[in-house]
Amino acid sequence: MSDLTLAPFSVVLVDLDGTIMDSAPGITATLTRTLERMGLPIPPPGRLLEFVGPPILDGLRDLAGLDPEQSQEALRIYRAEYGATGAFDARPYPGVRQALEAIRDAGLPLAVATSKPELQARRILAHFDLDDLFLVIAGASEDEARSEKADVIAWALRLLTREGIDVSRPVMVGDRIHDVEGAALHGMPSVFVRWGYGDPAEAAGAFAIAEAPADLPRIVTTR
Repeated sequence: MSDLTLAPFSVVLVDLDGTIMDSAPGITATLTRTLERMGLPIPPPGRLLEFVGPPILDGLRDLAGLDPEQSQEALRIYRAEYGATGAFDARPYPGVRQALEAIRDAGLPLAVATSKPELQARRILAHFDLDDLFLVIAGASEDEARSEKADVIAWALRLLTREGIDVSRPVMVGDRIHDVEGAALHGMPSVFVRWGYGDPAEAAGAFAIAEAPADLPRIVTTR
């Protein structure tokens, strides 16, 4: 991986929740309503934040302790609730659009790689007028067969290749260990962002850390 961090990057993949969007209010409120409807205990606020970023089924299993049948029922309720009321209870982080525009204007193509369902990701980015920044928006499949970050990254790279984009020197930008580890499985370097939901320890393995959105253009374009 080390040699990849020494050459100019050819494309930048960016996580959505916790990196582009502060989406925790809508996600945690929807999870609360979902668990209430199922008559299940509600985790404390700090625990609910851990759901933001990883595939939702992983959170329902690992954080809420649901069995596979309960997880599928919770996913059904969650998606309906989130689509109706939670998706737009979010905001872009201040300075993120300007940072992404600077990267794009420097000649680096941008793509989204998120474990959020792809159609939902497109809907949110369009609502906040951010979709124009990205050549590709790659997310989880509706059946969650493609939801792990490494699988989403593979899908993003495939879509970029179809668009004729050079994917020989990609870099992943995200706020959780799933972004760092998912990128590493593809031999990709990653940039960990401090303004998201990840614990500082989750940055282990990233080649650089961005303290603020304004740091990103320098990190990914000045190599």
